[in-house]
Parts: sequence; structure tokens; C-alpha cells
Amino acid sequence: MAETVLNLRGLKCPLPALRTRKALAALKRGDLLVVECTDPLTAIDIPTLLNQTGDTLEGQSKAKKLLTFRIRKA
Repeated sequence: MAETVLNLRGLKCPLPALRTRKALAALKRGDLLVVECTDPLTAIDIPTLLNQTGDTLEGQSKAKKLLTFRIRKA
């Protein structure tokens, strides 16, 4: 299982969610996607996206302005 880091720092809504969806489509089942964002709206957008795709949010953290999401491809 591969781990991919997606740097979406500086992008504003809706680009982080759209690029996350595109990256998830390219992954194989069981792969891990680590998404790094600075847009505070991604705290809402990414979990909503995962409800639609069925992928799993394994972890979410915030350090200053950096939001990090660990997503497992279903």
C-alpha cells in the first residue's frame, strides 16, 4: 500500500476538495493519501467529500494554519 502526500497549501475552496477527489480516483484500494491544506473551509469540505466517495478519514490534525488529513482509499 502506497502513501501519497498532496500539498494543497495556499489553494482556496473549492480547489482543495476537487484536487483531493482527483487524487483519490487515481489511488488503489487501501492506499493512503495525506492532504495538507491551509484553507480553513477544508475542515468541512474534506469530510463532506469523503461521505460522498466512501473513503475513510483515518486522522485529521491542525498545526497553526496547516490542516492535515489522512485518508484511506476504500
